[in-house]
Amino acid sequence: MLGVALVDRVGSGLWAATSVLYFTYVCHLGVAEVGTLVATAGIAGIAGAPIGGRLADRLPLTRVLAAFQLLRAATVVGLLVTSDYAALLLISAAGGFGDRATSVLTKLYGARIAGPERVRYQAVNRTVANVGWAVGGLGAAAALGIGTTSVYRYLLAGDGLSFVAAALITLRCAEASAPARTVATGAGPAPAEMPAGPWRDRTYLAYVVTECVLFFDDAVFRVGLPLWAVRATDAPHGLVPLLLVLNSVLVVALQVPLARFGATTAQARALLVPLCIAFAAAGIAMAASAAHGAAFAAVFLTVAAIGFTLAEMLHATVSWELSVALAPGTAQGAYLGVHGLAQATQRAAGPIVVTAAIAAGPVGWAAFGTVIAATCLVQHRLVRDRLGCPPAVAATESATAAPAPSR
Repeated sequence: MLGVALVDRVGSGLWAATSVLYFTYVCHLGVAEVGTLVATAGIAGIAGAPIGGRLADRLPLTRVLAAFQLLRAATVVGLLVTSDYAALLLISAAGGFGDRATSVLTKLYGARIAGPERVRYQAVNRTVANVGWAVGGLGAAAALGIGTTSVYRYLLAGDGLSFVAAALITLRCAEASAPARTVATGAGPAPAEMPAGPWRDRTYLAYVVTECVLFFDDAVFRVGLPLWAVRATDAPHGLVPLLLVLNSVLVVALQVPLARFGATTAQARALLVPLCIAFAAAGIAMAASAAHGAAFAAVFLTVAAIGFTLAEMLHATVSWELSVALAPGTAQGAYLGVHGLAQATQRAAGPIVVTAAIAAGPVGWAAFGTVIAATCLVQHRLVRDRLGCPPAVAATESATAAPAPSR
């Protein structure tokens, strides 16, 4: 499955670097129309996460995942053959739906196949994905030097081929059945909560709400930091791409080493405290970067970028473990699908939140970091009772849990 992550992200890197240009110069759309397409994909993605997870609890996971990858490939074909705006809206919605479903299913596969080593597996997977993204982005940058509209079509076609290749590799992977919970973690909901499902599990839903806030760090690098740096600070504009590169380099270099600090459920919960500090410090550094002076601004923007990157990596580690540990083993797909709503929602709301922080000035960024930091502490308290299941209860639960359906 690591090969799937690499191939998928190489293709996604090709498309992410050129999507706006493709819609502008090939489809001849305006700024508002392009923005609507992106928003439509994000909204459709909110539905993709829970539906994909629910299907994976009922059907062979690798086949469901391959089907969604082929759906993404089909949307690429649709983009290549039409410029009709109504059709592009439908295609973008289908693409966003498939993208978020694929993300959840890939995480679910890792949780099932790696078992107790799921956090380390996800860290390696994320590192490989970042390498693939960088390779795709560099390939797109080189190709765009040619400067013709045909290049955009070739890059989009390359994205589609990557999805087909990912589907073929997925079908060759071993099937991963849903595991029963183990006594070792002492985690998971109490037996009385198991039949309710994620939509009636108030603790899990509250946890997902806090996750929506913690995922806002993603919007910092996509929208917030670039806009803030060029509009509100004296830092040279050339610093922005360097900070984005710094983010990728740190993730590739440190995500796997940091994962060992969240290898168990108790360790993952404990990481919420340093995560709180990282978010608060990064928000303050962003606020401080507005002071006059290019060097001063550059230093604090760099500190903020490092702080938000550290928060990104710590939260990824915490989220991988807690989202699974809080779910019953026999319904991991449904629960992780609901958890996927957090990231899907962030994609739609995140840019709005960070632009509001920018509009509010330094106070806005200080408040941004403080609110997310406080949410870390809320989550730390929220999951305490759920994860504090005594060993005797965990042993009884493991012995009486229904076996996972055969695949």
